[in-house]
Amino acid sequence: MRVELLWSAGCPHAREARALVDEVARALRLSPRVAEIAVEDEAAGRRLCFPGSPTIRVDGVDVEPGWEPCSDCTPRCRVYSTPAGLSGLPERGWVERALRSAAP
Repeated sequence: MRVELLWSAGCPHAREARALVDEVARALRLSPRVAEIAVEDEAAGRRLCFPGSPTIRVDGVDVEPGWEPCSDCTPRCRVYSTPAGLSGLPERGWVERALRSAAP
């Protein structure tokens, strides 16, 4: 299992996103390899299809259900539309589902 945490400079939620991944992985008794990937410019954003910071992908799949590739891949903050409203972090349940699905 490979987890990617894509982030850009100035993102106030990048550390929280890493903590969320670590917390969920511990709760599920998993030890995923987490790659923290800094997206520093638009070229890197396009290459990585970067929807904003923070982005969490498990085995290359975004944890947000129904996420579709973005057309604007510039480094910026990401806003998630969750049942509780807009958030700078994905729902914990999304991360849990993604990690469970990828678990051996």
